[in-house]
Amino acid sequence: MLRSMTGFGSASSYEDGTSLQVEIRTVNNKFYKSNVRLPDLLASLEAEVDSAVSKHLSRGSVTINVKFIDSPERGVASINADILGNYIKQLREVDSSVSIEVSRLLSLPGVLKTDEDVDVANRMKTAVLNLVKESCAKVIEMRRREGQSLEEDLESQLVKIADHLLHIKERAPEIVCEYQARLHLRMKTLFAEVGANVTEQDTLREVAIFAEKTDIAEEITRLDGHLVQFRELVARPEDEPIGRTLDFLAQEMLRESNTIASKCLDGETSRRIVEIKGAVDRIKEQVQNAE
Repeated sequence: MLRSMTGFGSASSYEDGTSLQVEIRTVNNKFYKSNVRLPDLLASLEAEVDSAVSKHLSRGSVTINVKFIDSPERGVASINADILGNYIKQLREVDSSVSIEVSRLLSLPGVLKTDEDVDVANRMKTAVLNLVKESCAKVIEMRRREGQSLEEDLESQLVKIADHLLHIKERAPEIVCEYQARLHLRMKTLFAEVGANVTEQDTLREVAIFAEKTDIAEEITRLDGHLVQFRELVARPEDEPIGRTLDFLAQEMLRESNTIASKCLDGETSRRIVEIKGAVDRIKEQVQNAE
């Protein structure tokens, strides 16, 4: 089954005043490349988030964006009354008449108490990874839908190539016959000038050499085989990545097309090869976005 590398998925949760949202965007890339964006409180989860995503998405440039707002009870720092009271007591022992601004004491060590980042990360770890998994599922679903459109376009190009290739295959024997007729006519004209007659043996060797040089049967067979293999890969039910293999096959198609073009200088064949190469170029462009 063909999947695109373009996709988007998001998932969110809201529980006990805590808001959490995960968004995943993917675009094409030769390899898996991730960019994990986490709030400072959840920064320690980066490796685990990346590992979770890589289990679902094997190719593409992936951006994972996590947004987190903690509940007011946990998000607001609490005052440690014992420590604050101890500071005030010590100040009054030094000078009982000193004017104490409590707000300025809040910056002293230990007065404000907040959850450590590691505590927040541990508390939110399961929720984050669950949302990552849910977002990945939506990305994959979108990739499959995009892959269906991609598959339809690729199939239309394969049909075009097969049609032109069939005409080239049928045309190949005619090219040799036409060359033999032209050669016989030229030799007959030359031999007539010296008063000699043209025999079949006179042209047989030249025709045989021409037929060998312009023989494209092997290239046609290989190109036809690439078309079959391409379709088999696309039709496979497994979700394993096939984009690189398809790209390699497209390159091989182009190579065989170039060989046919260099061997066969027939006008009609050349026009059909141009159409085939145009279709192969289209395939090469499209498979760049196949996972």
